[in-house]
Amino acid sequence: MKDPRSLAREDEHFMRIALRLAARGVGHTSPNPMVGAVVVKDGELLGKGYHQEAGGPHAEIHALQRASTRARGACLYVTLEPCNHHGRTPPCTEAIIRSGVTRVVIGCSDPNPRVAGGGAGFLRSGGIRVEVGVLEEKCRRLNEPFIKHVTTGLPLVVAKVAASLDGKIASYRGDSQWISNERSRRFVHRLRHELDAIAVGVGTVIADNPRLTSRLPRQKVRNPLRIILDTNLRTPPESQVVGDTGEAPTLIATGPAPSRSRKDALEQLGVEILVLPLERGRVALSALLRELGNRGITSLLVEGGAEVHGAFFYENLVDKVYIFFAPKIIGGSDAVPMVGGTGVPTVAEASNLKQVRLRRLDDDIMVEGYLQESALFSGCLDQTS
Repeated sequence: MKDPRSLAREDEHFMRIALRLAARGVGHTSPNPMVGAVVVKDGELLGKGYHQEAGGPHAEIHALQRASTRARGACLYVTLEPCNHHGRTPPCTEAIIRSGVTRVVIGCSDPNPRVAGGGAGFLRSGGIRVEVGVLEEKCRRLNEPFIKHVTTGLPLVVAKVAASLDGKIASYRGDSQWISNERSRRFVHRLRHELDAIAVGVGTVIADNPRLTSRLPRQKVRNPLRIILDTNLRTPPESQVVGDTGEAPTLIATGPAPSRSRKDALEQLGVEILVLPLERGRVALSALLRELGNRGITSLLVEGGAEVHGAFFYENLVDKVYIFFAPKIIGGSDAVPMVGGTGVPTVAEASNLKQVRLRRLDDDIMVEGYLQESALFSGCLDQTS
């Protein structure tokens, strides 16, 4: 029998391996979570696996199949509580019991309040020793979009901003190419690959004509659903997000009673038009998020511009931010700020970031953090990760 401290170190060691495996599924498992699993006996890793794509075998099944009959009497490490219900695949708990493993170590319980603990309880009823909570913060952080969606029905909203040191995202002429450096832009392309959808305002489409796709070298990427916030349906039919709908789908969220001729022209080019109610003269963002959640969209990257960011922040809809500060001073009262709108009347009412982390990307500084108003991950994030 191992002493508790030695066993705890071993559990963390193999859970870290399972976490690294889980991360291989980034960008390919949504709306399912990323999960990794390893089978271990007497310190020897007998099988490993991860959830590779939605609808495919779960991580536990891959790991148990690789371990085969050697799994009997072994320990299974898995980053998320095994499922105990029929979905597109059978319950993993039944396969675990049949495998003959005698101990299961779980990173974090199922965040769905309707089923949390069900998998662990079923395993215990089958005579398996179960422990939950090893590297729990890291396991939860890995699946923030899944957690937000399964607990609220809404996507995780991530705001991304590239700004100068004085907080400008474009000059007074509207020029913004390029504020951030190449490494920062590559990081953003990785975010596009990881998250389900990306949103910009029609002003950004008209000014910059972006593609809004994931472009990463030497990597198979997934392009997000591209969403244009366009109250009056002004998106030019010749814009790149309209012309290359074969590369990635495009949805335009517009207000009631859009121009029939513009709507027909855009739809003929493969664009989906989503008619939503208005709030303060703009497309209702809360209605948009509910619609995305109903479609199984678990995460949304908001790339701006300033007025779009202002609207999301004003309504307290942002969960997480990435701000890329470049060592530039743009200056000018007419230059475009990071966040538009009227702002808050007092500093005391400002949005405060928590769990803040800084990262240097060559000469740029990336600030990552969570909004104080978003309590979803409060107290469950590892600040040293």
